[in-house]
Amino acid sequence: MIAPNKPRHLVTWISLLAMGLASLSACSSLSSGAYPAAPTTVEAADYNYVIGAGDTINITVWRNPELSQVVPVRPDGKLAAPLVEDLVAQGKTPPQLARDIEKRLATYVRDPIVTVIVTSFVGPYSEQIRVVGEAAKPQFLPYKQKMTLLDVMIMVGGLTDFADGNRATILRGSEGNKQYSVRLKDLIRRGDVSANVDMRPGDIVIIPQSLF
Repeated sequence: MIAPNKPRHLVTWISLLAMGLASLSACSSLSSGAYPAAPTTVEAADYNYVIGAGDTINITVWRNPELSQVVPVRPDGKLAAPLVEDLVAQGKTPPQLARDIEKRLATYVRDPIVTVIVTSFVGPYSEQIRVVGEAAKPQFLPYKQKMTLLDVMIMVGGLTDFADGNRATILRGSEGNKQYSVRLKDLIRRGDVSANVDMRPGDIVIIPQSLF
């Protein structure tokens, strides 16, 4: 029975509001459990850095200082150095690039010995870590061996005030774009280290906005 001091339209509005809140709560619970939890650790496979556009390369040619130079990898993924023009560097490891430079120099230098050292790291897009959504500073980061989710979140300045951190996910390209749930709020704001997970090259961290 409706109390006389409560108009029928007000009761109806309150009922609809309660139903809406219950529906949103159910959706939120469903969304947070829509993906399996990210594995805490991943297989410790050997990781070799792959050169990307924007990297800076130190090329040293033994006993030929005039051919040794620090050069950038251009946006097209190539580099140019003395006696070496338009050589593809992107997608290669430093030793692979050194062998390719030796082959180019062999036309001019007898038995060249080349060492390649990367001094500024960007890496190829396929291996960069990307953070999108409600991070303080959404950006891409070069992947580093044994990098964790906590390391990534420190670099991007944590969460915004509007982030729903415990509904965040990781999209893992190395596993066919499989998506995992992660608990960023527990990790960052509650200090729950059990929510920390290992990152893999090419991971994308997606942080949604809170519904409230």
